Amino acid sequence: MELVWDAINDKGVAMTQVLQPLDSSSLTEPDAHGKARLGPLLCWAVVFADIGSSIYYVPGILYSTVGGLAGFFVLLTMGVFVLLTFKYAEVSQRFPEGGGVVSVAAEALNAWAGALGGMLILVSYFLTAAISCLSAIQYFGVVLPVLLPSALWITIGVLVLLGLLNWVGISESAKVSMIGALIAFGSDLAILWTVFSHLSVGEVLALMPEVLAHSTLTPTSVLVGFAGAFLAFSGLESISQLSPVMKVPRKKVISLALLFVAITIMGTSPLLTMLSTLLQPQQANDEVLSTQLVSLLGGHWGNNFLQAEVAISAGLILVFASNTAIIGAYHVFMALSRMDFFPSIILQRNRLRGTPHWSIILATGIPIIILVLVNGRINLLGDLYAFGLLGAFTLTCLGIDVIRYRERVSGRQKRASLKRESGSENGHKPPVGSTQVTLVPLIVKETGEEQTWLKGEQKTTLDKNMLLAMPDTRRGIWPHVDFGLGILTTGLVGLAWVVSLIAKPEAALFGGTVALLGLGVAYVNYMRQGRPPMAVSTLEGRLSESVLAVLLPGDRLNTQVVEAAVREARDKPVVFLYVGEPRVDPLPQPFEIVDPYLDDVPAKATFSKAETLARKARITRRFLYRRGESSMTATVWQVLQPRNVILSEAVAAQVHNINPDRIRYELTPDGKIAHLLKRW
Repeated sequence: MELVWDAINDKGVAMTQVLQPLDSSSLTEPDAHGKARLGPLLCWAVVFADIGSSIYYVPGILYSTVGGLAGFFVLLTMGVFVLLTFKYAEVSQRFPEGGGVVSVAAEALNAWAGALGGMLILVSYFLTAAISCLSAIQYFGVVLPVLLPSALWITIGVLVLLGLLNWVGISESAKVSMIGALIAFGSDLAILWTVFSHLSVGEVLALMPEVLAHSTLTPTSVLVGFAGAFLAFSGLESISQLSPVMKVPRKKVISLALLFVAITIMGTSPLLTMLSTLLQPQQANDEVLSTQLVSLLGGHWGNNFLQAEVAISAGLILVFASNTAIIGAYHVFMALSRMDFFPSIILQRNRLRGTPHWSIILATGIPIIILVLVNGRINLLGDLYAFGLLGAFTLTCLGIDVIRYRERVSGRQKRASLKRESGSENGHKPPVGSTQVTLVPLIVKETGEEQTWLKGEQKTTLDKNMLLAMPDTRRGIWPHVDFGLGILTTGLVGLAWVVSLIAKPEAALFGGTVALLGLGVAYVNYMRQGRPPMAVSTLEGRLSESVLAVLLPGDRLNTQVVEAAVREARDKPVVFLYVGEPRVDPLPQPFEIVDPYLDDVPAKATFSKAETLARKARITRRFLYRRGESSMTATVWQVLQPRNVILSEAVAAQVHNINPDRIRYELTPDGKIAHLLKRW
């Protein structure tokens, strides 16, 4: 397939123009099976139902650590939250199969980094389920005080009920979340309106300077407060788990959804934290009342009806957040099992309802165990939260930075290649009589796994992942600013994580124990299977002087192709490409990771054998997985530009649009292997 065509620059010199990166989210994708996917408002609802619920327990937890400066630190951390939204928007766009930190870390670093990311996000989900559910019961206690003495056991009962509902297969839909999110957001605005109707703007603005005048800010206290305030933004990672069920264009949906999230959180969280703590210092110091601050704020400045309404709406959205955490946790358990880190028993589904009962039991049972161990002390739960939350944030940001850096390197190589081809580096002029070619607008039409590209009379197909893989050759200052902001975000979030580990050793002990235990299970499971862990990746662009090994399901020469690629590599990188059989996947569910490779058992077995041989030979290797016909090889060949393509003779006969300089055949006891050699 030809992705390169001639273009004319502004001086009339013929040069090669390479297809620019195109986000697959910008394509017009029909909704699977005709069912509606999530648009910006529904995505906002799911994320706000998670992140927006934090305001109901964060003020009391932060007050126990930093006192009246709780609102100040939430406001201080708001800038990093905005930067984080850009990072998570990029995660959602780059990984439409979902997975969040698991997918990012595995792609950017290695399979074990993906496993670590999974353990970190699991710790975060466990504590989200525990804190949110406990806070919900305490807010319901505003209306029914009789619940408060037994809040811990009622919380456990609600978690068990949520687990049973997920076992039955009933979980709240995005539309239900939207109703809860709208009611909660409306309640937040009603409280702010009520308070501001009793206090002038000047009185409100004078609250924080008064606190700062009586508080001593030291570098240590600023760092501790900064790290602790991230708890107010837990739930942002939900957006990356919704990618598989988003409408397209995904980029537009993600941008609008996160814009709505940023506006609603920025307009409510800092103010409510500040007002609920500074205007109610006695309640904030009370162990029970500190868990009801937002509702009490409405009752003090409004009336009993507002207090009860806020308590009920807060309780409901907190239950939604707890159920969201359970759903997210059991899907991560299943994904890690499909990646062979956890035993396959976790994937078992019950015959009665068809739901993954073992995953649901773990996702529900572990938060219950945590609640019992801490005896329902919500401030301690908040301290424990820091490890998983900030760890997942840090690993996600670092992973995106690594991927961006690779693409920048690939982009520089591509620009250098274009300059050489155009003769701009050696001063050569284009041949006399060069034909000027007019670029015809491209029409993009998605058909299943591939996109159909029409350029004039040409018609080719391009894999969706390949659209994301083309190197970015854009010029200008913004790519550099964007990259720098990404590094800054990673540094600030990483700093917060390090500070939390030092300031809250119990969080480091708890989170580290859970993560190490999970990694230990993963290691034992891999050793039991007798094969090394590896992760598939995307292709950023040209990989100079590489070897491409093409593997297909049912090809009896796959092992010989792998062995030949390892022999040919020497000090060159090898890319193992497995082209799986095309198929139509069922409609994904929210928080589900839909990477088709994870369900392709023959592909995983073949890649595992290749990883074993490549590791023994100590060669650089990468693994690509695509679905489609064998012609997909030409797409990868054009982007990768390898010096040698190794494949069985039968597969070589099926591959078109590859133009090697020469072909060399290698005889093996089982058949003939072709080497398609090319000097770019």
